[in-house]
Amino acid sequence: MAEEHTDRTKSGSFRWLRALSSGLITGAADDDPSGVATYSQVGAKFGYATLWTMFLALPLMIAIQIVSARIGRVTGKSLADNMRTQFPGWIVTSLVGALVVANVINLGADVGAMGSALQLLIGGPAVAYALGFGLLSTLLQVFIPFSKYSPILKILTISLFAYVATIFVVKVPWSQAIHGTFVPSFQWTADYATAIVAILGTTISPFLFFWQAASEVEELKSDGPRRALAEKPSQGKDAIERINVDTVIGMVFSNVVAFFIILTAAAVLHAHGNTDIHSSAEAASALKPIAGPFAFWLFAGGIIGTGMLAVPVLAGATAYAWAGATGNVYGLEHKPQKAKFFYIILIGAMAMGAGLNLTPIDPFKALYWSAVINGVAAVPIMVAVMLLAQKTALMKKFAINGWVKWIAWLATAVMAAAAVVMFCTLGSS
Repeated sequence: MAEEHTDRTKSGSFRWLRALSSGLITGAADDDPSGVATYSQVGAKFGYATLWTMFLALPLMIAIQIVSARIGRVTGKSLADNMRTQFPGWIVTSLVGALVVANVINLGADVGAMGSALQLLIGGPAVAYALGFGLLSTLLQVFIPFSKYSPILKILTISLFAYVATIFVVKVPWSQAIHGTFVPSFQWTADYATAIVAILGTTISPFLFFWQAASEVEELKSDGPRRALAEKPSQGKDAIERINVDTVIGMVFSNVVAFFIILTAAAVLHAHGNTDIHSSAEAASALKPIAGPFAFWLFAGGIIGTGMLAVPVLAGATAYAWAGATGNVYGLEHKPQKAKFFYIILIGAMAMGAGLNLTPIDPFKALYWSAVINGVAAVPIMVAVMLLAQKTALMKKFAINGWVKWIAWLATAVMAAAAVVMFCTLGSS
């Protein structure tokens, strides 16, 4: 009977906490330093006028992440591995190639932001700190198996509470904040349209799909009784329930944190005329003279904490995608000698991302183009994910249906509309 309930958490007061895993880590990783920069920028520039987007994005984000997780849990294979067997090679290579480029740029921006944040806190060379963070993260991923590394990532999610705590040390006009949250406002300008697209693109990111599906696969490998649901459908009821709870809590956590980042930037920076923010470290620095040193320390420290969480997710998603797309062995549970190609991609992505901080490339412009690439890649990747999830030959009786199916397709349509708006904005700017 134990084998029938391998996804069911043990009874007790902390049953719900034990259920949190890939969904919580994925949601928290969405608020990476680059995401903090985006949310800070829109809060500083538009005040409370974009807070409503967090409620728009939440159900869309939940649905597409549940779909991604189910694919991994049902098939026992990563998204890219499934794509390789179901779609033409050139399509898979194009989608994964765009993802890899965007992820490497994002990695560079994230470790750069972490280096700048540490420089703000203690002084010293930001670039050296950035390279150090990149090296530390790489070593942790290479030499610690996923079953032991995953709990570390869970602990790091606590760092995101720094952004929730920040709001309690700044003065917020709550009537304006509540109005901006529940009454959508639109500004018919290119800048505002770009801000909405940036929020959606930052919140619903392709690397999250690949990571959460791969995390489900990793947990199958590290938990003996568990089997892919295609092989052991009797485990399905508990598995689907766990995935739903884990993902909903993870995505709510992600969007609550993003909401507070926008709110902090609106209440402190926008309210004092500081509307032009280019990075998360710049946002932290701008907080200090207005909100005081405690808010500054919380915000800057949060950048480092969330970076240590998000960087391995970005690098891991890159390696899972490329190794799966090429039919190579993949997984952080494997030792390096057993999955050489996977670890070469992981180390290479980290090295190239960190190395961007040694070039004259403007990280703000690089991150902008990363968002453009993500905006282009997200829609076809989401279509591919949805087609996989509906294939009964692949998903058996666990092919998606009901509310998850329709909201995930709505998420795909919204991202497609956002991409169209983005290109129209580029053309008019």
